[in-house]
Amino acid sequence: MEHMIYLDNAATTYPKPESVYQALDNANRNLAVNAGRGSYRVARETTKIIDITKEKLKNLVHVSSESCIIFTPSVTIALNEILNGLSIEPEANVYVSPYEHNAVARTLHFIAKTKKVNIIELPVMTDTLEIDIEKIKYMFTRNIPACVCCTHISNVTGYVLPIETIFVLAKQYDAVTVLDAAQSIGLIDINGKNLQADFIAFAGHKSLYGPFGIGGFIDMGKVFLNEYIVGGTGSDSLNLDMPLKSPNKYESSSPNIVAIAGLNAALNECNPEEVYLMEKELTDYLVSKLSEIKDIVMYLPPKDKHIGVVSFNLKGYKAEDLGMILDEDYNIAVRMGYHCAPYVHKYLKNEEYVGCVRVSIGKFNTSKEIDKLYDALLEIGGVV
Repeated sequence: MEHMIYLDNAATTYPKPESVYQALDNANRNLAVNAGRGSYRVARETTKIIDITKEKLKNLVHVSSESCIIFTPSVTIALNEILNGLSIEPEANVYVSPYEHNAVARTLHFIAKTKKVNIIELPVMTDTLEIDIEKIKYMFTRNIPACVCCTHISNVTGYVLPIETIFVLAKQYDAVTVLDAAQSIGLIDINGKNLQADFIAFAGHKSLYGPFGIGGFIDMGKVFLNEYIVGGTGSDSLNLDMPLKSPNKYESSSPNIVAIAGLNAALNECNPEEVYLMEKELTDYLVSKLSEIKDIVMYLPPKDKHIGVVSFNLKGYKAEDLGMILDEDYNIAVRMGYHCAPYVHKYLKNEEYVGCVRVSIGKFNTSKEIDKLYDALLEIGGVV
């Protein structure tokens, strides 16, 4: 069988650049000590790598030097630290987009049960499923937002949300604004200085092409967070309270220097503009090929607001069955099901398929791989 065609990059990008693998190996062999917890040379070197990596992230997202990068083991933990750390009053209104991942949706559901806050979905236009800005303006006047949390790119449809406009509206009511940039950082140029986001959460293992085990968030320093995860920080150890200032206040436990070294190497090769153009071209090509197959049902946002992800179903097949056939018979790796996105499927109306098959593109994919997917779907039962 031929080598695997990997089309599940929205879950995690694969493969990684060779420099990332080399950095991981070197760090495992030569740098795997506790940064910030020793004065010896290697410990100092690991601390330097952490500082350099954070500086690269600041430059990538164009944030000020006063902002802080907080490293966590994943973007899910980062979002938990942010959302559980907010001082949200009972009956406050927290708005989310219908495109949220369970990293946000389940976290807010938990908070709603314990703090009795109101979780409200931002409205969409029924024909295109774009965020309805005019309705948002009205909703905010009736139910004033305390917090607005949005993903940047839908991991189900590839829709690029109008986060700049949404956050400007939210800030008219002094709402806390949280961006889930798990799918977008490294793919779309994010200007943190102009975005009006208080927090930007990121994943290292997706469009940044780093390894698992490293994510985090950017704290713009304008909103106070309570500690949510506490523990050792390597400083002031006799004090049972966490440090008062970011980032130490939110970075308990030993930092994953191996994963951070891998992310550091990945950032050296990060070029959002170049990757966006490549992924956009391949996304459009994929849509054009799937459009030739009559029994394919696609769930597409407007073309000019679409990148990287195409979800579809083939009539006569459950999503899980089609994905299994593509894997076992053609060695094509796709994702099937509901993709940890609980809200959006009521709009997609894909229950009869038990979700959808998701193809997500990375910078190492090619048009020839799209052609092989197309041929496989024709063999399985698609008709042109």
